[in-house]
Amino acid sequence: MSTQQTGTETGAGGFVTAEVPEGVELSAGGAAVWSPSITPAIGVELTEHQALACAFRILARDGFSENIAGHITWATDDNTSMLVNPWGLWWEEIKASDICRVDLDARVLEGQWDVTPAVHIHTELHRRHPEARVVVHNHPYYATALAAMGVLPEFLHQTSAMFDGELGFVSEYGGEIDSAELGADLAERIGDASVVFLANHGVIVTAATIEEATYKSASLDRQCRLMYDVLVSGRSATTVPAVVRPAMKASLLERGTEVYWAGAVRRIIREHPDVLE
Repeated sequence: MSTQQTGTETGAGGFVTAEVPEGVELSAGGAAVWSPSITPAIGVELTEHQALACAFRILARDGFSENIAGHITWATDDNTSMLVNPWGLWWEEIKASDICRVDLDARVLEGQWDVTPAVHIHTELHRRHPEARVVVHNHPYYATALAAMGVLPEFLHQTSAMFDGELGFVSEYGGEIDSAELGADLAERIGDASVVFLANHGVIVTAATIEEATYKSASLDRQCRLMYDVLVSGRSATTVPAVVRPAMKASLLERGTEVYWAGAVRRIIREHPDVLE
């Protein structure tokens, strides 16, 4: 059984929607309201292999990964193959030269390593959603804790608005996904949700670009930690009103994605220059 969250005015457990100021005209949000004339650049031109390696290091640094687990796949424009991490390397140590290429049947086309059959979680999502060129899957701690409780994060902070209308939950746990058939079954249960919590497993984030997929993934577990801490506190909490979330989402993604990515890449190159090798 799969469920999708589209946002509600009130939630369970003492969550109440914050009040919108009376008489205040709400912002439309996004790049249409304001766009920067110039932003700091990364400083180097990245190949796709280098960009993907940076994404692994960025998310590992932010605690999104669980030791040897998880994949990020980046499909080609024609969706005939995808870049992916190999089996055996932790996200925090992946370099550009470690990246493999597989076809949609998970056969290794390029690279020096094996790729686990668990990549079928990704291949089948790419088949059904070719517009989602990047699929991120791992077991970040707080998101996994919420998934085990069958709880989706409420919109407790303005940053969580980037997930407005995108959250889904798959309640069944059927064990390891190690075949195209099992991957296809999971993809069907996921449906159109692009940020999916898997009970007793982890999370999946899909996006059209590596920049957006990394930004959303890096932001997700922090929002889940916020949700967890509020639940543990036992106190009531307010949530961002549904009426303001679309504008905030537009501002975060349209203005913030490239800026986030550039800064995160600059930091990871400073700290781990070998990522580009």
